Amino acid sequence: MKSLALVSFILVLGGLAGFTVINNDKVENNEQILTEEFIPETITESTVNTSVVEYVNLSTMKASWYGPKFHGKLTANGEIYDQMALTAAHKTLKFGTLLKVTNPKNGRAVIVRINDRGPYVVGRDLDLSKGAAIELGMLKKGVVKVKIEEIALGDVNYPVAMVN
Repeated sequence: MKSLALVSFILVLGGLAGFTVINNDKVENNEQILTEEFIPETITESTVNTSVVEYVNLSTMKASWYGPKFHGKLTANGEIYDQMALTAAHKTLKFGTLLKVTNPKNGRAVIVRINDRGPYVVGRDLDLSKGAAIELGMLKKGVVKVKIEEIALGDVNYPVAMVN
């Protein structure tokens, strides 16, 4: 019990003070010696290779959202629908297609992955998940005209496991 209390105290103290890197190679009297503090590395724009990402303008579409009624049910591509995931339904776009959807009324944008078919209401082009609708600020309005850009990833084809 005493050792559990000590471990808890150390974890709490470590959480308050920040994280450190411990060198496990040096041990004196069964105690680890702290050799250096964790220093986060700042990532600059030039560090990240964005040359493989290309945005292809697909013009504008009328988008709606769907959620509670379909939550937990199968989508057209066979996965379980999660209304809070950033996904969308389209009648013809390939499953796994990544889209940058922008609400021109407020400038908010979100990246979604096509995982379902629809919408099945005349005049609508895209059905967004509830989570995507929240990000775009369109939950209350329900249907908005959005700007659509397909995200082309160069040699990486439809990375379903990478997103959501």
